[in-house]
Amino acid sequence: MRSMHTAVRAANRLTARWASEVRAGTVFSAAGVWPLLALLADGAAGAAREELEEALGLPARQAGSAAREFLAVLTGIDGLSCALGLWTARCVELREEWAAGLPVGAHGVLTGDPGADGRALDAWAAERTGGAIGRVRVEPTPDTSLVVASALVLGADWEVPFEGHFGSWLGRHDRAGLVREVPDLDGVAVARTGAGAVTRVVVRGVSRVDVHLLLGTERMGPGEVLGAGTGLVSGALDAVPGSRLPEGEAGPGLYVFKRRTHTPEPPSLSLFTVEFTLRTEHDLLASRDLFGLTTAARDTPGAAPFPGVSRTPLVLDRARQSMTATFGAEGFRAAAVTTFAAVYQGRSPEEPPYETTRAMACFDRPFGLLTVHRESGLVLAAGWVVDPAPLAGDEGGHVADAPAE
Repeated sequence: MRSMHTAVRAANRLTARWASEVRAGTVFSAAGVWPLLALLADGAAGAAREELEEALGLPARQAGSAAREFLAVLTGIDGLSCALGLWTARCVELREEWAAGLPVGAHGVLTGDPGADGRALDAWAAERTGGAIGRVRVEPTPDTSLVVASALVLGADWEVPFEGHFGSWLGRHDRAGLVREVPDLDGVAVARTGAGAVTRVVVRGVSRVDVHLLLGTERMGPGEVLGAGTGLVSGALDAVPGSRLPEGEAGPGLYVFKRRTHTPEPPSLSLFTVEFTLRTEHDLLASRDLFGLTTAARDTPGAAPFPGVSRTPLVLDRARQSMTATFGAEGFRAAAVTTFAAVYQGRSPEEPPYETTRAMACFDRPFGLLTVHRESGLVLAAGWVVDPAPLAGDEGGHVADAPAE
């Protein structure tokens, strides 16, 4: 039990570290990254192991068991499903003691055909997230030797649903607004930080998954507000509950007042907010210091930062997270897929002795087309494709993506 709490605290610490770097609209899941870092730390050595330890917030010797316990915690959360996947090239022989800690059935094979391997990874992501994320965004290459990925899907229905109304946003009144009233004055609280005050409203879910809405002063940046939120969750920061707040402007966006009623009514909290959907792509290697991946991703001849994973010298060359989250009248929905890909440095002694030639056509960016009459060579139509048809069941209006990171 103690080690489970240690893993949760360590993952929340990574959330706080990541939140401190936020500068624009985004959504991310450190819970999807942390167990993968822990599995890598379990098989790492030297400087790579030390850097991963610092990012994880616990000793690497505990990382393997902590990762397994953390995944068990995720599995036990109502409304959340999680999956772990591992794919290796045939030339990669995993260390038995490292592979023994992986879930049963998690291990797949990389064929060396980037197109086929990419489609297999995308199919895994789509299946594990119910179609919410259809691409892994880590395009395999012929040299890709190992891929490890996690998928998280969360669905939380509100205990008290919202009602729709015309929402206000930066002075505009054309947003999809939400409003509700609950007899729980302590559903709101105000925290004081060195950067300013932060108002927190907890929106409770029926499956025990809540969403904390955080509003800071206008001068506060995203990292400062999110930092206050993580501090409140960890207990490092105190807050004054709504029932103890003074009348008047009690916090950012929060007013407390008395009112006369014709019948007895309990204290209540009214919340006005907006519907939103966020979709973001994160390049984790763009912040490799944050995730302890500096040495693990260093392209140095002969490098072997993960000798505990495989005898094949492996080095990370891509690490990404794709995530989407929607806050609506009935509940909250989110999905995240995190993927690390490694290539071998030098030729593996187990590499097959033969070689062949393959051609690859991958139409995964804007492309042109011609419709031609074969007999005359007449071009009947021409086009340029930039917006392929959406997947079935995703035919609503386009949603603005948050900036990629």
